[in-house]
Amino acid sequence: MAAARRAPPARRGTGVSLQSVEASDPSTVAERIAELRREHRALDERIQQLAANPEDDLESKRLKKRKLQLKDCIARLESLLIPDEPA
Repeated sequence: MAAARRAPPARRGTGVSLQSVEASDPSTVAERIAELRREHRALDERIQQLAANPEDDLESKRLKKRKLQLKDCIARLESLLIPDEPA
């Protein structure tokens, strides 16, 4: 018996939903990308700080997961800025 598939959890902390940004103009998408990159850099700095203290392994893993989510979101938004080429 196959298990029912659940929808992926909503991404927390990203502010504006990806769908609303997709419908926006390129300048709004670029602003959102810049915002996400700032958050990504801040997470990277925090992860480096935690690396000095191995006792916070759980928080480090949580931050790394969030960082990957941000990277994925940035990549999706950047793909929106690339114009479609006719075949």
